[in-house]
Amino acid sequence: MEYSYPFSIDWSTEEIVDVIKFFEGIEQAYEKGIKRETMMAKYRRFKEIVPSQAEEKTIFREFEEASGYVSYPVIKQTKEAPDGTTIKIAPKQRR
Repeated sequence: MEYSYPFSIDWSTEEIVDVIKFFEGIEQAYEKGIKRETMMAKYRRFKEIVPSQAEEKTIFREFEEASGYVSYPVIKQTKEAPDGTTIKIAPKQRR
């Protein structure tokens, strides 16, 4: 599947790479699963780059429109799951 990841021109190259890694984690949660700790680390780094809730929602929406992957269920499950859990989202939750 070919699509581009959302990013801001104000971000550094390192920040863009880290946001792409975060969205790759979202994809992985749908495709094969990802360890909770790994996804949480990616999300924490994402929040360092995008601290605003409004901007986060905008970026999540742009990613969903481009890829079909909904970020919110992954983040919700990641926050609620205990350590050691594999985060895996059922395909029906994908747009």
